[in-house]
Amino acid sequence: MTTINSTRIGESGRLVVFLHGLFGRGKNFTRIAKDIEPEFSSLLIDLPNHGESEWTESFDYVELADAVAAHIAEAVDPEDQPVHLVGHSLGGKVAMVLALRHPELIDRLVVVDIGPNAGGSTGVFDHLLSSLAALDLDRIESRTDADEALRDPIPEAAIRGFLLQNLRPTSAGYSWQPNLALLHSSLDVIGDFPDMGGAVFDHPVLWVAGEKSDYVDRDDLPKMRSLFPRTTLLTVKGSGHWVHSEKPREFVSALTAFLSRP
Repeated sequence: MTTINSTRIGESGRLVVFLHGLFGRGKNFTRIAKDIEPEFSSLLIDLPNHGESEWTESFDYVELADAVAAHIAEAVDPEDQPVHLVGHSLGGKVAMVLALRHPELIDRLVVVDIGPNAGGSTGVFDHLLSSLAALDLDRIESRTDADEALRDPIPEAAIRGFLLQNLRPTSAGYSWQPNLALLHSSLDVIGDFPDMGGAVFDHPVLWVAGEKSDYVDRDDLPKMRSLFPRTTLLTVKGSGHWVHSEKPREFVSALTAFLSRP
């Protein structure tokens, strides 16, 4: 089974497990995890091929979901199960598959700015990953050098900063911590969603969408409710795709209200 790294924040309250998006890491949710204390504690997971978790030879949502489920079952005391599960983007798809395959592990599910749709657009990520792959790491002596080299292909400073958190110094120079080659070559699979064979997760689900994002459409609600019949759709005004970082106060308010609801 794939080895997964995770970080625990907080010691009290119901446990919330967070799954990050493409090229992210568990610690992306650190601010949110601290903001929901002490009512909730958190487990921030590095998905396979990201952060400090193990790389895999191929990309498969079912295999990823099963690996994360196994980690939760092993890392979380049985008294703290089932857990609440939050997933953003790529992590949202992993979270949906996990809930459908392992409903006994999950109480409430929060899916952030992604849907269970096949053939989703990954064009922006193709550009970003192509830009990172084109970076000559042998000529990079600092993150500042890398930031400067990426300024033209990726003009948005916030996006560059998000991506460059994955650049790590080694004894042989700088290298990418995530499995860049696999993620780039698997974008078609990442944009897809597996056939779940009629599985249904009949627990409360909060589906969070960014108003300015095109990853979620109200027309997708019937598809979402065919898998998650107790889905509530919430659109966060003024937010793009990265809802938890763009609108953290609104996100925390919606999250805690949903998880605290009787």
